[in-house]
Amino acid sequence: QVQLVESGGGLVQAGGSLRLSCAASGRTFSIYNMGWFRQAPGKEREFVAAIVWSGGRYYADSVKGRFTISRDNVNNTLYLQMNSLKPEDTAVYYCAGDRGGSSWPVQSKARYDTWGQGTQVTVSS
Repeated sequence: QVQLVESGGGLVQAGGSLRLSCAASGRTFSIYNMGWFRQAPGKEREFVAAIVWSGGRYYADSVKGRFTISRDNVNNTLYLQMNSLKPEDTAVYYCAGDRGGSSWPVQSKARYDTWGQGTQVTVSS
């Protein structure tokens, strides 16, 4: 089993920055790809960013140029650096991991096998 725990959320002003972390434990060697999703009140969970086993990174258009996804394979930690935050970025942010072998694109929730419980990000205007 793999467990994912997000941290780093909080309240920030518009234009500010925040870095989210996702610590993986358990059978971390089984995770090949990881992603960040977010869910705002009354909205569906949506794709934010992903990093695949080869190191390639993918971003939603809404965050491209502002957010950066990265991972520390030695410490089994996923990061999301969020800059130039906007009020519309307010959401609960979730990290997710997959075991590989899925035909679903990295932007799809269906690709991922393991999810964290989320961390709240609130951007004030």
